[in-house]
Amino acid sequence: MNDLAVHYSRFRVAERLLLTGHSHQAWPDVGFEAQQRAWLDAAALVDDKWDEAARQADRVRAGFARLLGDAPSNIALGQNTHELVTRLLSALPLGERPRLVTTDGEFHSLRRQTDRLAEDGSLDIVNVAARPAAALSERLAAAVNDRTAAVMVSSVLFETAEIVPGLDHVAAACHRAGAELLVDAYHHLNVVPFDLRAMGLGDAFVTGGGYKYCQLGEGNCFLRVPPDRRMRPVLTGWFAEFAALPDEHAPGMVAYGPGAAAFGGATYDPTSHYRSAAVFAFHEQQGLTPDRLRAISRHQMGLLISGFEALDLDPRVARIDPLRADARAGFLAIRAPRAGELAAGLRERGVFTDARGQILRMGPAPYLADTQLTDAMVAFGEIVRGAPRPR
Repeated sequence: MNDLAVHYSRFRVAERLLLTGHSHQAWPDVGFEAQQRAWLDAAALVDDKWDEAARQADRVRAGFARLLGDAPSNIALGQNTHELVTRLLSALPLGERPRLVTTDGEFHSLRRQTDRLAEDGSLDIVNVAARPAAALSERLAAAVNDRTAAVMVSSVLFETAEIVPGLDHVAAACHRAGAELLVDAYHHLNVVPFDLRAMGLGDAFVTGGGYKYCQLGEGNCFLRVPPDRRMRPVLTGWFAEFAALPDEHAPGMVAYGPGAAAFGGATYDPTSHYRSAAVFAFHEQQGLTPDRLRAISRHQMGLLISGFEALDLDPRVARIDPLRADARAGFLAIRAPRAGELAAGLRERGVFTDARGQILRMGPAPYLADTQLTDAMVAFGEIVRGAPRPR
């Protein structure tokens, strides 16, 4: 058994083949204890619980900031990325700059929103082809002009786990044109090291959350806001005025705090922040740094790929796109016309995966043992070949 597995006993990670690391990672047991503490604090403190909730939120900001190489003061929190991204969209000068540049490989929350914004024709939504990912940044940079309000792109493509290189070139193009850059780092954070400055993204907005590789569960998302921004989102919660100074806005105008404070929301369930603060602390105690997690992920990915190659399958049935190891993030994408059926067959055998169209996704996690990964790939081979399920 993996030595970490004992800390995830409530998710029974040693007993189940949970290849869901790219979607819903198991939560360490400290998260359960933290959720209990949130309930008990509410019972003991009643409305005074919000002082403690604020302390937990500060720890969550610090946790995300560490993963980004940034300051906690630049982090706005929200329950999901859609909530935060729509606040950002509502702060952009879309009347003067009605052009938004994105890709056809974005996750559904952004894809659906931009599709809806394009329906009435008031905005020009440019969907750049996401693949091949190696030249995506060049295509995005070329699409930026002086009518562009923002470019919105993922740093890792959610369907294929391809890392998008060269985002600094997109940032430079945005800077020249006076546009904003929003990077969705959800499939990047805590499985591939992310350093804002080293990546040339110091002037970019970044969004992501804890549902996947951070093991924080629902209700834990963030928007990183460049520290020099003074913006006034139309979609605004009353938390956004906490840090506002009376002499910094005109009489009769709605007040906003500076930077990330302007993107504050409103009353929420603080249980998620208790859980997240405890999990971030657990990761530090266990030495689960992004560098170590990347090394674990690379090892596990190597096992899955070698196991798949050993099956010697007809590529018309299932194949893995050629990709350098350093260009693949935290999960394995297997192209298969019957991806949905294969995922269902694996679930019947106790192997948890998922499918996106014709792509089966296998996501290892740091608490899994090597034998669990090899067993999962053996089960995959049996299903592809139609072998009967063992009794």
